[in-house]
Amino acid sequence: MINEPAFEMPWHAQLFALTVHLNELGRFEWLEWVESFSITLKSHGLDRELNGGDDYFLAWLETLENLLAKDSSVGALELFKMRKAWEAAHFITPHGAPVILDPPELKT
Repeated sequence: MINEPAFEMPWHAQLFALTVHLNELGRFEWLEWVESFSITLKSHGLDRELNGGDDYFLAWLETLENLLAKDSSVGALELFKMRKAWEAAHFITPHGAPVILDPPELKT
């Protein structure tokens, strides 16, 4: 039996862990998460069996962002800045190296 990683990419695991953590903090109920994620998948036309790749976790990220915006705990501008900061960090990171978020990016 070959040991395969549970997640295809490190950011998939981080996103999953963050979602579970926010649920454990009481930011949303798991049933609410499941219903919201299901709606997101359907809106993307992702009703087939997914392999846990980027398409799955981009929908996962969208769902988490929507849940946080829904309760006004994170504003649209904050989400935009965070996404841009991660994109910038991703593009300057050498392949295979961990992506490190540059905090000054969040202040622009």
